[in-house]
Amino acid sequence: MNIKLIRTEEEYQKALKRLEKLFDAKASTPESDEADILGLMIDEFEKKNYPIEAPDPIEAIKIRMEEMDLKQTDLAEALGGKNRVSEILNRKRKLTLEMIRNLTTRLNLSPEVLITDYKLAGQ
Repeated sequence: MNIKLIRTEEEYQKALKRLEKLFDAKASTPESDEADILGLMIDEFEKKNYPIEAPDPIEAIKIRMEEMDLKQTDLAEALGGKNRVSEILNRKRKLTLEMIRNLTTRLNLSPEVLITDYKLAGQ
């Protein structure tokens, strides 16, 4: 096993190719250990060089609704009625603390995602 830190795009590409070869290695073998280490190093390189922005609260809600196969009416209780759900999802009204608490429970979303500031429609 000859592993070194990934610092360049070329090293990153080589690491990806090597990981692809090792991907199906049997557990508890040197190849499996190498694959685990390469995976960690690739992940770290990607976090630094290809960061993925977290979705804003409204996008996070919409994504989770799709994942859970929910309709707007399913959130009426959590957000204070059907009209309120529409206003929130159309960015006409901001989430309140109570709404965030309810959505955290109902959608199993992190409060940190929901408290992030976002723009209303027309701003």
